[in-house]
This record gives sequence, C-alpha cells and structure tokens, in this order.
Amino acid sequence: MQIHLSPRHITLTAAIHAHVADKVAHLEEYCGEILAAHVVLLFDEHRSKKKDYQVKIHLALPGPDLHAEDAEDDLYSAIDLAVHKLVQQLRKRKTKVKEASKHKIRVAREVQRRGYSR
Repeated sequence: MQIHLSPRHITLTAAIHAHVADKVAHLEEYCGEILAAHVVLLFDEHRSKKKDYQVKIHLALPGPDLHAEDAEDDLYSAIDLAVHKLVQQLRKRKTKVKEASKHKIRVAREVQRRGYSR
C-alpha cells in the first residue's frame, strides 16, 4: 500500500511520519485490498473551538473509496480518531460483503431445493 502524506502548515517530523505510517498500515489487518492512502494533516490556528489540528484520510479500495476526517487540539489524537473512524467503516464494509455472498448462496440453495428457475 502506498501512503501519501500532505502536511499543510505543519512541519512533517520523522515522529509524525512514523505514527501515521504505523496507524495506516494497521488498517491492512481489516482489509487487505487497500491500494493507497492519502493523509492530509492541517494546522489552522484561527479555527473555532480550539481544535487546531485537522486530519483527513482517503483510502483507495476496489469499489467505493473510504474517507474520514477529524479535528482535535492534539495532532496525534486527531490521527488516532480518524483512523478509528476508518476501522469502523472497514468493518461495516467487510460485513456487508460477507452478508451479500451468504445471501447469494442461500438463494441458490433455495432455488435448487424448490426447483425454481429464475
């Protein structure tokens, strides 16, 4: 998986890069089909509610892509919460795919058992 980082008004340190790479690589445990990840790190000192750091993550997957964003007063917590949102989306996607395949199998068995033809 390719990870592309775009810092905006932030100096990208090795620690930030390592943290983002570790968290995004962890997403491959939930879905091995991730093609690429684009992470945008924003700092805006004029934002309201004192949530200065904003993180946007875009995952390229076969089928619909996934997006998540979060804003916090700490960069690392914003990264963690955005990744957590993506984990929830990946779990939902995996469940949906599994249920769809199970449904197709159930319908095929029922058709065969009852002798229907569609």
